[in-house]
Amino acid sequence: MNKKRLLAYLTSLSVLLSTAACNNSNTNNQDNDLEMTTLEEVINSSKPVVTSENSTTFSQTEKPNTSSTTNDNTTNVVTTNGTTLTEGKDNPALVGPPVVEPVEKSITITAVGDCTLGRDDRGSYDYSLPYYLEKNNNDYSYFFKGVYDILSQDDLTIANLETTFTDSTKRADKQFTFKGPSDYTNILTSGSVEAVNLANNHTKDYLQKGYDDTLAALENSPVKYFGNGIYSIMEIKGVRIGMCGIQGWGSSSACKDIDKAMEYFKANQTDLEIFSFHWGVERDYKQNDTQEKIARYAVDSGADLVLGHHPHVLQGVEYYNGVYIVYSLANFVFGGNKNPSDKDTMVFQITFDYEDEKLVGTTPRIIPTSVSSTTKRNDYQPTVLDGDERERVLKKILKSSTNFNYNE
Repeated sequence: MNKKRLLAYLTSLSVLLSTAACNNSNTNNQDNDLEMTTLEEVINSSKPVVTSENSTTFSQTEKPNTSSTTNDNTTNVVTTNGTTLTEGKDNPALVGPPVVEPVEKSITITAVGDCTLGRDDRGSYDYSLPYYLEKNNNDYSYFFKGVYDILSQDDLTIANLETTFTDSTKRADKQFTFKGPSDYTNILTSGSVEAVNLANNHTKDYLQKGYDDTLAALENSPVKYFGNGIYSIMEIKGVRIGMCGIQGWGSSSACKDIDKAMEYFKANQTDLEIFSFHWGVERDYKQNDTQEKIARYAVDSGADLVLGHHPHVLQGVEYYNGVYIVYSLANFVFGGNKNPSDKDTMVFQITFDYEDEKLVGTTPRIIPTSVSSTTKRNDYQPTVLDGDERERVLKKILKSSTNFNYNE
């Protein structure tokens, strides 16, 4: 019971008992000499105090026990005249309000980079991503096996899907065009990837037909998708998470797309908004002014997390106005290159902490990774780094970061 409420109650009770003693003074003269003392005096005074007919004294370091617990989980309160009151039974008013503990929960979101699940069929089949799938008995789980323990323990994993799922043969007129069969969605589901961004420069490698086939393949899988004007909302632990993908080649058009997305999310009452941008310059290790302008505009508009991709190499992380911006996640399960010169990548995780449905904090985690389990070629199986290699990649990320004091 709250100490202040108990003190106030017993002080009032002491006054009532004192009045009663005075009213009965003619018939109980022997009580006239009874010293009435408030609970506060009992607790704080170092002088001897008369507490009942059987006088007992307490020193300041040996204070009276004014309550005791009974077998039926009620509490007996002893007053200054020896009267015993039972909290919660004889006197329900003595029962204080229940102590309400705050409701706490956490949501962990993982982001990985470019996933090109297929190949450019104008190149040789040997050592391609489909070649490794066949070599591993068509085990879809092969590709994410090195990071599965991480991705499967989070609440949501997001990847940039930089390919098409189609059997179309009519391709776009460009240097690289990627595709895989529709059953390659199983690579995502077996790897615990729950959502993919489609706003990039390869989801229409096989024109509108290839794009429509890709959407259909994803519709027939548990994987959520977003980008190019398509928004996705997932509810996790009671939190509505909105996801938007934008091609950020120019700041003016990208900022307009951000405004449209925020209007949609507001109308659909999302609690947390994630933006995924395809932007920057290939093989540049430092984000440019356009990326920074778009990212900061997204944060100022209400974004809770900003993810970036396209450069195919790692760029830095910025902590801006309480929000993390990951400028480039690099490649991940990347079927677009059999042996990239830079195999460095990362798994980026962030945990959102809530208390009584209010966001109270975020905690980032960077996991340095290689796109391949071997250094001599790309085997399309991202593997967590350790030792000196891990430290090297982490320093590489932090070198390009802004206002990001990362402590593991």
